[in-house]
Amino acid sequence: MKHQKWKNKGRVTLYALSTCAWCKKTKELLDELQVKYDHVYVDNLSGQERIDTVEEIKLWNPRCSFPTLVINNQCIVGFEEQKIREALA
Repeated sequence: MKHQKWKNKGRVTLYALSTCAWCKKTKELLDELQVKYDHVYVDNLSGQERIDTVEEIKLWNPRCSFPTLVINNQCIVGFEEQKIREALA
């Protein structure tokens, strides 16, 4: 698979933790669906970048739990496979 052939479904951002099994499953699902997306491992950030990213996540998900997936201004919290598939259909 080549990323440049992946489907552009708009703005898709995954906020995740590098050690989170559900985050990994969400990332694997996006890869399986061959969707272009950005992802951020929040636990790998530090300093102001981490603070800013957490504040950004809280705008979508006040609990700041992971994974937080934003698809074209729609937020899906947790590994919700059916909701993710529907949002990307």
